[in-house]
Amino acid sequence: MISLKHIDCVLLDMDGTLLDKYFDDYFWEHLVPQKYAEKHGVTFGRAKEILLSLYKTHEGTLNWTDIDFWSRELHLDIPALKEQIKHLIEVHPHVEDFLKAMKRQKKRVFMLTNAHYKVLDIKLKKTEIGVYFDRCITSFEMGYPKEMIEFWEKVEKIIKFDRERTLFIDDTAEVLRTAKAFGIKHLFLKAGANSKKTDTSQHEFPVLKDYRELMQQVKSDH
Repeated sequence: MISLKHIDCVLLDMDGTLLDKYFDDYFWEHLVPQKYAEKHGVTFGRAKEILLSLYKTHEGTLNWTDIDFWSRELHLDIPALKEQIKHLIEVHPHVEDFLKAMKRQKKRVFMLTNAHYKVLDIKLKKTEIGVYFDRCITSFEMGYPKEMIEFWEKVEKIIKFDRERTLFIDDTAEVLRTAKAFGIKHLFLKAGANSKKTDTSQHEFPVLKDYRELMQQVKSDH
């Protein structure tokens, strides 16, 4: 663990890091294939095959999380489908306690997400965690996904953080690698992004399983 005394700025990803990724995984791996199969008259298995290969083509690009792009591509109303199952959107345990503690400690707290602004809107309305952030920044606003160094260059110009005194938490190793290459000193990989899936992988970054681990740190700093 790190001492939060040495941190001025906290950067947090949204899906999988603050929110349970079960919603997104269920949406893209079950609901969308099911609707696609119905619309195009193919089996669920075939629909899933087609979609997984399509997703892969756009992974790591702005299209990947652009729901307008997917609506056009798949001839489905993706925002409406998300609204249908928004009851499945859940915040990870102890996230709110952690965010409250960061505000009490007068830390600057920003959300950095590849999620489309329409999805961000749905999720902030459902969870009400938006109040804890100085600002929420999407990759669409920056014109680059977080996997690209240009994203970080633009974000730094906007929010002016000291790379040595910044903490960034994400559930995607590739994004953390880019943040590391950019020079952000304190990095954590959020394990258990999807609470319904067992995470057995080996990680190259320090792992955060539960936000209570960081809460303990706040206590021990005082």
